[in-house]
Amino acid sequence: MNEPRTETLEEPTHEEGTHRESFSDRVDDRAEELASAAAGGDIEQAGLWRDAWRQLRRNPFFIVGALLFLAFALMAVAPQLFTSVDPRECSLSRSGGAPQAGAPFGYDVQGCDYYANVVHGARVSLSIGFLAVFGTLVIGVVVGALAGYYGGWIDSVLARVTDIFYGLPLILGAIILLSVLPERGILEVSLALIAFGWMTAMRLVRSNVIGVKEADYVQAARALGAGTGRIITKHILPNAMAPVLVYSTIAVGTIIASEATLTFLGVGLQLPEISWGLQINAAQNRLRDAPHLILFPSLFLSLTVLAFILMGDALRDALDPKLRR
Repeated sequence: MNEPRTETLEEPTHEEGTHRESFSDRVDDRAEELASAAAGGDIEQAGLWRDAWRQLRRNPFFIVGALLFLAFALMAVAPQLFTSVDPRECSLSRSGGAPQAGAPFGYDVQGCDYYANVVHGARVSLSIGFLAVFGTLVIGVVVGALAGYYGGWIDSVLARVTDIFYGLPLILGAIILLSVLPERGILEVSLALIAFGWMTAMRLVRSNVIGVKEADYVQAARALGAGTGRIITKHILPNAMAPVLVYSTIAVGTIIASEATLTFLGVGLQLPEISWGLQINAAQNRLRDAPHLILFPSLFLSLTVLAFILMGDALRDALDPKLRR
């Protein structure tokens, strides 16, 4: 009679165990490599901004621009720190009065204290500058990121739409739009500048997204299962925003100058707003007998634009390794 046969589990041989362990180790190592690559973009970006800040602190042009900006920003937020005179308290008997004791900038054509008017004009000009640039960045970043990441027909359609808007210069397009509006306040002027000023930001974002989306850390994030939204917002845009930040810094000054130009031409802000553009517009007929009426708002406008240009140029040098000294 045959005895029942029992089966025993044999221990794996040393060669088989080594093979399994080596395969498992390779999987773990590969996962670590992918995770490290996905985080590498954030680490590199953090190092870039840290080095840029170190460079900016030593740049005299950035320091001058930042000090000018802080002065005008404080003037816009708290004008009472610079003057206690009501800018709307006027007397026609003082119309066009020259600078004198108690009125360092003289009086405007309505007999209002001109120093108080120039100080209060900073708020409107800076508000339009920041509001318009914020709007252009929102549109430009969204459209540019979609066009650069997806490519294909989406890129072609969005690029052609951008080209259509590029057909009208900023000032001309804003004049056409503002001329049909019944009211022209801060919001209306800002929207007109946004409508014809977002295209440069879009092209900057698009070109940078195209260059970044094939980077190793983006591929690693995609291999780890990250969604499209997370890849764009977490890994691509933070590493593609440096040129856009430089552009936006300079663009604030450009927008402020554009608002003053539109107002000077009579299609920008309307009274009773107080802005440097309105002051220059009102003073153009008094250039011979009261040149100070154009001098002071023009000086403040020029210094504000200069501040943003200095900060933008310094930021560009700090963020571009090839331009660092």
